[in-house]
Amino acid sequence: MSNKARKTKYVLMVCVDNICRSPIAEAVLRDIIVKDNLHSNWRVDSAAIEAWHLGARPDDRALSVLRQNNINYHSCARRLTPEDFEKFDYILGMDQSILASLKLLQPYYAKSQLLMLGDFLFGLKPNERIIEDPYYEMGEAPFQKIYEQCTQACGNFLKQARQDEIIT
Repeated sequence: MSNKARKTKYVLMVCVDNICRSPIAEAVLRDIIVKDNLHSNWRVDSAAIEAWHLGARPDDRALSVLRQNNINYHSCARRLTPEDFEKFDYILGMDQSILASLKLLQPYYAKSQLLMLGDFLFGLKPNERIIEDPYYEMGEAPFQKIYEQCTQACGNFLKQARQDEIIT
């Protein structure tokens, strides 16, 4: 069955190591889906391009920001697989380098739409739509910024995806 014909839609969030940005994006989108009572038609996961922290929980600062925003997160880091390009309808990278890596890794037969999550931060210039990696930053403030960016971008993405208005 083609991805377009499926009733349930699958979304994968991808960053470098699946411990900062993509888990936050996954948790935020999942929270929006649950609050909008769409959980029977939407599935969300996250993955890494690299494999430095496989099986690890997200960065403590990411988990703290999620908890402060009443979102629980229980998954562990995993690496992107070739099968992900078949399973997921939408694969969203956190920045241009992740999107470029996804395009290089995508098998020729894949049906996934590759997108940059920041492109759903409407009203911003292209260079302002990057969801920066906070790993080497100090404190929780960069993680809170990512949470806020993901909240806006995920809401906009979901609205467009539900209306089949996403064009790649």
